[in-house]
Amino acid sequence: MATSTATIRNDDDQQTSATPLELSTLNGNAMQQNTIKLPPRQYERRERLIIIKNVIIIGLAFMIHFTAFHGTSNLQSSVNADKALGTTTLAVIYGSLILSNIFLPMTVIRWFGVHLTMSLAFFAYMPYIAAQFYPRFETLIPAGLMVGFGSGPLWCAKFLTLTLAGNETDSQSNSSSQLVGELCGARYCPGIGSEVNPNLIPPEPAKIQLLNSIFLVCMVIAFLLMFFGVNSLKRYGIKRGETEEGLSGLKLLTATVNLLRTRRQLLILPITMFIGLEEAFLAVDFTKSFVACGWGISNIGFAMICFGVANAVAAGFAGGLAAKLGRTTLAALCAIVNLSLLAYMLHYTAQPNDYIKYCTFAAVWGICDGVWLVVVNAFYGILFPKNLIAGYSNFRLWESTGSVIGYIISSQLCTSTKQMLLMFVLLIGCAGYGYIEFHIRKKQKHLENMLKE
Repeated sequence: MATSTATIRNDDDQQTSATPLELSTLNGNAMQQNTIKLPPRQYERRERLIIIKNVIIIGLAFMIHFTAFHGTSNLQSSVNADKALGTTTLAVIYGSLILSNIFLPMTVIRWFGVHLTMSLAFFAYMPYIAAQFYPRFETLIPAGLMVGFGSGPLWCAKFLTLTLAGNETDSQSNSSSQLVGELCGARYCPGIGSEVNPNLIPPEPAKIQLLNSIFLVCMVIAFLLMFFGVNSLKRYGIKRGETEEGLSGLKLLTATVNLLRTRRQLLILPITMFIGLEEAFLAVDFTKSFVACGWGISNIGFAMICFGVANAVAAGFAGGLAAKLGRTTLAALCAIVNLSLLAYMLHYTAQPNDYIKYCTFAAVWGICDGVWLVVVNAFYGILFPKNLIAGYSNFRLWESTGSVIGYIISSQLCTSTKQMLLMFVLLIGCAGYGYIEFHIRKKQKHLENMLKE
């Protein structure tokens, strides 16, 4: 195995040796390892505080930014339902995200640096919100492409930043009830509109524009926080400039494709795609089939608040629970809860204004989504420690593929069919995940036995 140390230029165009975050590319049957090395020094307390401050600001900026983005996206299937404009835009976003994940991350990061990449990527989301003031195919589709192409570099830059930070810090009436029961929930099918169910009447345009204005302001705040509040990572060895042997778009594509030749990557694909599928189902189908149809479009926000709070809490505690219970046990519990939720929702008869059930569904969904994201993200880092960028690129690639499939079938299939598809993919995904965990434990025990001997 040949190893080379990359030379890069910093923000002041000075040549420096990148010094032990390892990024590897696979080339056929041989592996060529390109290494960016971080300076081997202990950080003082002040430096640790700067790292912690950066992590907090990044988390705050992402929370504000994606509150606005997902808040807008969750309304697309209901507010921009004419000619499936909303769902088509979402499909375009995640379709372009697939290409973005393959070709753009390391090229953009080398050009602009990690910090500026995240800031510019935030800015790329803003036209999508602005286009909501004049929702047409000619405005939303280009804006959706900007979101998709900006998202790939954004998430890879975030993964790099947080991985580095973690390393360095060590750390109504009866008739209405009958109508809702017959048409909503799992029984909902595309084509049911406001002429049949008054709950699906969109809010007044003035209210939608006010909401879009709030979301746009949120994105501006997030951009300013990211641009001015986060320190450049050049002090830690991640600097702007081109590498001689770095992961270009073509090399990243090669590394990503080569990972697909490994059994581990193939086995973890179904659970990765399930995450994208369930996120698309929540954003489009749950919000419209359950909440909007049974409770009203104006109440989607309340249900999604429950989802967001539960999602944040679950993601925050998932790491600690995995350490205490074991990663496999936590994943198994999450799978049982997720399957039970989907099965219950499949047989649930929707009731008008049954806000307790709708918010509970959203909250439990948020818990499962938060756990899956943490567990599967961390698992990619364990499976591909020498191919972090290609591994995370594959994660976003196949998660986005799942989302695209979810958005495409949204306007074609009834909700019950999509729920059964989710259950099937989840079962396949759990089987693949469990198989990998079994073999990892088997190898660990074999190694322990060898060391004892």
